Amino acid sequence: MQINKPFIVSGPCSAESEEQMLQTAMALAHTQRVDVLRAGIWKPRTRPNSFEGYGEKALPWLINAGKQSGLPVATEVANARHVELCLKYGVNAVWIGARTTVNPFYVQEIAYALKGSNIPVWVKNPVNPDIDLWVGAVERLLSQGINEVMVIHRGFSVYEKNNYRNSPVWHIPIEFKRRMPHIPMLCDPSHICGNRHLLHQVAQKAMDLDMAGLMIESHIEPNQALSDAQQQITPDDLNKLLCELVYRSHTTNNVLFLNKLDELRLNIDEIDEQLIKLLAERMKLVELIGEYKAENNVTVLQIKRWEYIIKSRTSWANKLGLNVNFINEYLKIIHKESISKQLEVMHNLLNNKV
Repeated sequence: MQINKPFIVSGPCSAESEEQMLQTAMALAHTQRVDVLRAGIWKPRTRPNSFEGYGEKALPWLINAGKQSGLPVATEVANARHVELCLKYGVNAVWIGARTTVNPFYVQEIAYALKGSNIPVWVKNPVNPDIDLWVGAVERLLSQGINEVMVIHRGFSVYEKNNYRNSPVWHIPIEFKRRMPHIPMLCDPSHICGNRHLLHQVAQKAMDLDMAGLMIESHIEPNQALSDAQQQITPDDLNKLLCELVYRSHTTNNVLFLNKLDELRLNIDEIDEQLIKLLAERMKLVELIGEYKAENNVTVLQIKRWEYIIKSRTSWANKLGLNVNFINEYLKIIHKESISKQLEVMHNLLNNKV
């Protein structure tokens, strides 16, 4: 399957009827912006007695809609039986959902079932923010000779409540791209947002981060959808959203831009070198403090001092226009390493005495 940027996957959350699938598919094809038609055949729901898809009987609806609209079709698989049915009916691509990616046993089962099929397989990030599970799922597929693999960033379940259904935690997909730069990545704003209102904002950020495309849920009558109605949009609204996005190039041939960029990056490199030298000096002081505390039989953890550091440093940062949340995270990392260093110093001194 050719991946042209931006690669757009769209369609309803669930295949609800043959008519619904056909009407949605034809409207999406009319936009001439959609590369693949998607629909859920099996829907993993959090609680029982909610709509969980129509299963095998819905597969012909998806296949027919794809044929009539001229679009390849894709759906989610969660076990080997799903894979077998998709291959039997002629589904063009499948994806592994977030609830499945989290379990290596399920991923391995799917990988075995897909071996030798040569259809594209997409892997959504696991529900919890664990990049190793995501990378591991891709590795399991690659180890079975499945070469057309793509990943989908759909956000993560986090304890803190925020504006998103699934928090984007952008640094995780960025780190995935660093680890596996040869694997294309789509973004799924529908599942990140959980509503229509934030879709454009998240989709634009995904494009700004050089993602290969988007998976956005679209339904001919979103408000009547049997699942996730609030996050689906009409094909017309999808077209408008895609028209309004700014698509950026990976680079440019503008020599003036490239020269200026090199100059600014050189300045950053010099500052980073200074920062690392200062951090090394700070850690030497931390070790001396650890020795002094050990000699005077004083605990490593000093809560009042830690509270003072948080309060004073965030105040300094605020005055300089820095993001206070960023500074807090930085301070937590520094404090964690400082505690570790002091404990190590105390442990070594104790061993030397023994």
